[in-house]
Amino acid sequence: MIGIDITVIARIEKLLEKYNTKYLNKFLSSSEINIAKTSATIAGFWAAKEAASKAIGTGIGKKCSFLDIKISKTKQNAPKIKYSKKIRKKYNIKKSYLSITHDGGFAIAVVVNKLK
Repeated sequence: MIGIDITVIARIEKLLEKYNTKYLNKFLSSSEINIAKTSATIAGFWAAKEAASKAIGTGIGKKCSFLDIKISKTKQNAPKIKYSKKIRKKYNIKKSYLSITHDGGFAIAVVVNKLK
């Protein structure tokens, strides 16, 4: 299962200016907010969560919310992704892989899920 998403970083910057932490709390956990220091990183996290929801075939909504998807970083600063236990069980996800890139005002994320 593969999902991909692209986000315009300037769009995220405008939302941050307008709503600040209210906006972040809608789609990021407190631990994710702590590691997302720049608008490019925040845009990458948005794209990652959208890509993850597409990888299970639902998109963000009733079946899979932004908070059902957690992003962290390895010791080497590489992004990691993990679904909630409910989502992993429902969609038989054994392992998930995430890649995020930023360039030219865009953040792009790809998620690949290995199934049981």
